[in-house]
Amino acid sequence: MKRLLVVGTLAFGAAAPAAAQWAGMPVWNSPKGGTGITISGDYARPNSDLGKGNAFGVRGSVGLGALNVTAGYASWNPSGAGPNFKSIGGDAAFRVIGGALIPVNVNLIAGGAHTTADSVPNTSTFIAGAGVSVTLPTPGVSIEPYLSLANRWHKVSGVSGTSSNFGWTIGANLGLGGPLGVHIAYDSESLDGGGTGGIIGVGAHLSLKVPLGM
Repeated sequence: MKRLLVVGTLAFGAAAPAAAQWAGMPVWNSPKGGTGITISGDYARPNSDLGKGNAFGVRGSVGLGALNVTAGYASWNPSGAGPNFKSIGGDAAFRVIGGALIPVNVNLIAGGAHTTADSVPNTSTFIAGAGVSVTLPTPGVSIEPYLSLANRWHKVSGVSGTSSNFGWTIGANLGLGGPLGVHIAYDSESLDGGGTGGIIGVGAHLSLKVPLGM
C-alpha cells in the first residue's frame, strides 16, 4: 500500500498507489484456520490516499488444521485516468494457539504478491505478522472477529531501496450454518511521505470440508 515512484514523463503522473498485498485488497486472515478447501470472492474500496476505485479478487485456500495456505489474484482500477493494477500472490498462516476446544486463536502469517500495470514500474510486496481472533458461541452460525498486525515491505522495480510500513487489519469471518460464508475487513497502513491508506473489503466464500487435517 505504498505509492509507486513513476517517471515524470509517464501520463499517469508522479505517483500511483499499490496494495497491502494483493492490489487494492485488505490483508485477509482467519486465525482460527480449519480443514478443507475454501474459495473466496472479494470486493474492496481503497480510500482517497490510495486513489479510490474498485478492486476485485479471487482466492483459493487449503486448510490443514493449524496450517492454511492461500493463493489469489486481484485487479484494481483506481479512480481517474490510469492503469489497471493486477496482482498475483499468496500467503501461509500457522495457528499457534486455538482450535476446536479453545475460543481464542492466534496465528502467524507471511506472504507476498507481485503487482503489475501498464506504463508504471512493477511492485513486489511482502507481509509478515500475527493475528488474534475469538470464536463466538452463536447458535446456527459461526462468527470470528479478528485483529491482525503486520509489517509490509514494498519493492518497486528499478528503484533502489525497500519501503517498510506497519499496518493493521480488523475484520470478521461469518459462517452461515453450511458451506457458504461471508467476510469483511478494514485495512490501514501508514504511507511514505504522509497519509494513511485505508481499504474496506467484503466478500463471500464457499468452504468444502475435505478431510485434509494434520
